Amino acid sequence: MKRPGFWPLAMLLAGGLHTASFAPLGWWPLQIAALAGLAWSVREATPRQAAGRGFCFGVGWLASGWWWLYISMHDYGAMPAPLAAAAVVVLAAALSLYLAAAMALFAWRRRGRPVPDALGFAACWLLAELARAQFFTGFPWIASGYAHSDGALAALAPWVGVYGIGAVAALLAMTLALGWHARTRSWALLAAALALPIVAWLAPHEFTEPAGTLRVSLLQPNVPQDLKFDADRIVGQMAALQAQLQSAQGDLVVTPESVLPIPKDQLDPAYWRQLTDPFRSGPRSALIGTFLGNEQDGYVNSVVGVSAAGEGYSYGKRHLLPFGEYVPLGFRWFVELMQIPLGDQANGRSEAPFAAGGQRLRPLICYEDLFGEHMVTSAGDGPEAATMLVNVSNLAWFGRHMVQDQDLQFSRLRALEFQRPMVRATNTGATAVIDHRGRVTARLPAETAGTLDAEVEGRRGVTPYARWLGALGLWPLWLIGLVGWGASRRLHLTGGSPSKYR
Repeated sequence: MKRPGFWPLAMLLAGGLHTASFAPLGWWPLQIAALAGLAWSVREATPRQAAGRGFCFGVGWLASGWWWLYISMHDYGAMPAPLAAAAVVVLAAALSLYLAAAMALFAWRRRGRPVPDALGFAACWLLAELARAQFFTGFPWIASGYAHSDGALAALAPWVGVYGIGAVAALLAMTLALGWHARTRSWALLAAALALPIVAWLAPHEFTEPAGTLRVSLLQPNVPQDLKFDADRIVGQMAALQAQLQSAQGDLVVTPESVLPIPKDQLDPAYWRQLTDPFRSGPRSALIGTFLGNEQDGYVNSVVGVSAAGEGYSYGKRHLLPFGEYVPLGFRWFVELMQIPLGDQANGRSEAPFAAGGQRLRPLICYEDLFGEHMVTSAGDGPEAATMLVNVSNLAWFGRHMVQDQDLQFSRLRALEFQRPMVRATNTGATAVIDHRGRVTARLPAETAGTLDAEVEGRRGVTPYARWLGALGLWPLWLIGLVGWGASRRLHLTGGSPSKYR
């Protein structure tokens, strides 16, 4: 008989093990193994027990997966250390409630038979991930499918996307957990569940085709976050940016997010003119990160496109980060305590691509690359579809460890889902080029000032995932999850006891 504290501690540890399956360690088989531990713990649990174990798993997973939020709140936001640490745990606990509810639903509908229970567990896991991704603006950081940016399940990305991959992994995990109780039937189910990713892996299909190449220069200024808004250093930073921008050789030059510490409307017009002069004539173009707007209408985190056609292009960030970029109702005291400059921003509007060097570029600012459903309109096959994706970020808020590799992993899966390359320009790290197969083909070392020069092949065409996601959003996955959970109660595909495994 297990001691009273055994399962909570075991699930906290399993959640931490789950985090190890993501970058930078990237041990993707651990994702299925850790999830199998959760599946084992709830296979005969009551709904209340299952909820508690799912909650503990979620807290262990999420708190260990985004502990670096502490750095932004304490090191750069001047929040007292105990409060910053508590905030990380509270956020992880709040978002773990989705998983707790999903595990309770699973236990309530459990049949005690391998096939319906494996399907029901996968459906409940899928519903929990979709809820975290979409409710209250969504925060799907380290969703389970991202662990499979490498490995056999990566082949499913252009078909079902990150959440579909996570559901397949959950199906495999429960099948493994049940295998010891009903070996013959459960291992047959495991073989069937493995068939789809193995076939996709052995027979990969490219849904997009080459659309020419573009020489890019990706800037990494490496300005420490605690110095970025230092009034005594701003002039030197801006002079260094001007030199770096003008010495870049690519046909497209990309700066990081908010590379200018002063909003564009407050810049000296002469400085802006000197900064952009190299791109106002000839074939070269630039995407420059800055803030547009004013105090009255609000500031928008933006990139401005500069080319021979002028400065008519701008893209504003549309998906804002709670507490860092907008203030949730009732939490102004918390944001003010963090002392974040421009902590309450306005939403951007445009999502049109930027034309440069024969390519159409879809900008994404910071963690917008987590929301494939919001950018899918740019991954179609029409005349305005993007041929390349461009992410500009400033991850200096969160230090160097873990966060840079995680964000790069998310970009890799976006490239796999839409079979389009993505280039990334960041302030302190994860500046890289990713091809349409999700492979990192070039990367600058972290915390190093430099410019990454590369030739990138654009792609045109549409993947099955992009096609159905663009038409229906994530609703098909919600339907699969709900139908799968409901149907698992009615399935009679195997024999055996209806209440426990044999």
